[in-house]
Amino acid sequence: MANIKSQKKRNLTNEKRHERNKAVKAELKTRTKRANETIGTDDNDDAVRLAIKRIDTAASKGIIHKNAAARKKSRLMKKVNAAG
Repeated sequence: MANIKSQKKRNLTNEKRHERNKAVKAELKTRTKRANETIGTDDNDDAVRLAIKRIDTAASKGIIHKNAAARKKSRLMKKVNAAG
C-alpha cells in the first residue's frame, strides 16, 4: 500500500479511470455484437452506425488504439458488405 499522499491520490484516479474505461469497452463490445447479430435485417443500418460511433468515441478518448478502432470498423463493414 502506498504511503505517499500523491501516490494515494494517483491510485484513486487510476481506479476511477479504470471503471470508466471498462464501461466504455463493454458498451463497445455490446454495440459491435448487436451489429453482427442484425446483419441481413432492417435494423442493421442503425446498429452498424451506433457501433461505429462507439468505436470512434473510444479511439478518440484513447481507450483503444486508433489502429485497433480502424481494424474493428473494417472487419465489421466487411461482414456487412459480404451479407448483402
